[in-house]
Amino acid sequence: MAPARSFNSALAALVALVALAAFAPDAQAQAPARRANGWTLCNETSYVLEAATGRPDGRAVLVQGWFRLRPGECRLAVAAPLTRGTHYLYARTSTAHRGGRRQWGGEAPLCVNPTASFAFENPNNCGEMALDERGFRRVQINRREAWRTSFAEAEPYTLTRARAFGMQRLLNDAGYETRDPRGRADLRRISGAIAQFRATARLSPNARDDQLIDALETAARRRADQLGLTLCNRTTGRVWAAVARRRGEGWESRGWWPLGPGGCARAIDDALIQENYFVYAAMETSDGDRFLAAGGVPFCTSPARFAILGRERCGDRFYDTALFSPISSHGRSGLVVEFLSRDFMRVGQAPRRLEGAQMTRDAEASAEAPNRVRSAPPATTDQLNRTPPTAPQPRTTP
Repeated sequence: MAPARSFNSALAALVALVALAAFAPDAQAQAPARRANGWTLCNETSYVLEAATGRPDGRAVLVQGWFRLRPGECRLAVAAPLTRGTHYLYARTSTAHRGGRRQWGGEAPLCVNPTASFAFENPNNCGEMALDERGFRRVQINRREAWRTSFAEAEPYTLTRARAFGMQRLLNDAGYETRDPRGRADLRRISGAIAQFRATARLSPNARDDQLIDALETAARRRADQLGLTLCNRTTGRVWAAVARRRGEGWESRGWWPLGPGGCARAIDDALIQENYFVYAAMETSDGDRFLAAGGVPFCTSPARFAILGRERCGDRFYDTALFSPISSHGRSGLVVEFLSRDFMRVGQAPRRLEGAQMTRDAEASAEAPNRVRSAPPATTDQLNRTPPTAPQPRTTP
């Protein structure tokens, strides 16, 4: 998501402040953009990115990740000499950022390990190797010496501007206020937030901007893990999940999150302020889908990714209807819902619809059941939110 347009009025001053105070581009960090031979990846966004590449090796494709890219940073991903022809590229935002995990990719399906670094020859079936499939962007490389691909947002940034806005985004994600009451960038607040964070994190006065970014990302990830609603798959199959909640005076349902075995997704980033939320999950098997045995109340869904306002007249609006199970927050700002194999009915069985008092009792019971809902986040959370890229596709220059 591009920074608000109101930031632009303060852009020049912000970049100046950044350069003078703490964000001066590190010459060593920027060097790969100018000197390195091979395939260089540059992050011209305001997010910390995790990138993966695919490159031809005879008839196979070698897939490797994750390459971490700070905002405004370039990094050599594949050393020269390069193989001329089709290469592949994918990136996702760090879990430290709020607002759902964003992706930069394309239509070429390749396998990744969503929770750890990896390097392997791409298999024919991701699921059989306990891997997840992602859509990679095809990149045509026609020079063997040097090639560069940049990730960008809808709002174009230089590397310096990306680093400046990236620092401000991380400050906000870590809980520091950097805007005035009208939502515009406030330079004094930004400077004060930087000084406050340096003191809180006990950073050396001589700490480089890369160290500051890394510390801010850690703080933002720790904060994000304590908020919102996280869904985790503790079964041996793939689970498709969705959530529903009240939004203003109405309702909203949103999905899908495909969760591989052991995978997690943070479906709601904000602190939980309502008493009840609603979750849907279906576990894939070779014989058909298995649905949650807890029962639920109807909300609208769609076969494709969806964010639907309202829960009435789903069919009339060309949506499907599914039963979402209630979960009580019990006043907690963050919950983790874990789907276990025993939570699902047999193939062919349909969940029951809950009404009134029964819905309230089931919501309270689900919040107290062991191994189902807990307030502490998992040690490892991988968000598989397939949010469409919020920026143009990666662009490549020789």
